[in-house]
Amino acid sequence: MISTNQIGVVFDLDGVLVDSHEQHHEAFKQLGSEIGKELTDAQFVESFGMRNETCIPHVFHWADAEDHELIAELGDRKEVFYREILAQEPLAPLPGVLEFTKMLSEAGIPGSVGSSTSVLNIDMCLKSTGLDSFFGKNFTGAEDVSRGKPAPDVFLEAARKIGKSPENCIVIEDAHVGVEAALAAGMKVIAVTTTHEAETFEGKPNRIVETLADVTLEDLLAL
Repeated sequence: MISTNQIGVVFDLDGVLVDSHEQHHEAFKQLGSEIGKELTDAQFVESFGMRNETCIPHVFHWADAEDHELIAELGDRKEVFYREILAQEPLAPLPGVLEFTKMLSEAGIPGSVGSSTSVLNIDMCLKSTGLDSFFGKNFTGAEDVSRGKPAPDVFLEAARKIGKSPENCIVIEDAHVGVEAALAAGMKVIAVTTTHEAETFEGKPNRIVETLADVTLEDLLAL
């Protein structure tokens, strides 16, 4: 069995460490209101795990896919709304997260964040929840890679930052595109059912749990 000093754990952010789906939803609704566009609940759910440059043109249809300047402008504006909301509504870690990261720390297993959101958002979320004491600067966001999930880039970069090979990394995800990205990176993946029902993952993750409280050190070593 592999030893703990060989393992790395890579976390998605939203739906895994924190639940800020409502804050993202509200930020997109504020943006839609500002530009006179409608956002349906189905569109927002479909966008989970995607970068702004993917969901804005291809899911919300708020810009032509070739209009990169407008897409970037809309994405930046949405993130301003998002951070303004977070400043008024501090986040708390999801159930089991603090205990899980403490277990990793005590076992000498490093953690890294790989998210489709911006690095400013990641940094703000980690600091507001106190999780920065575990992760430090080991996080990778949308600006750090050229391709978003389901491409593996963000997870490969997150693993590089903690010096772990992909085959020895376990990804914790809640979104379908994130699971696809983890598998494309050659990593093991645990899906949490924060956002999607277990059956919607179609058996692709190595394990599916309700919260990180359901995952033990022995489970990680077995994977």
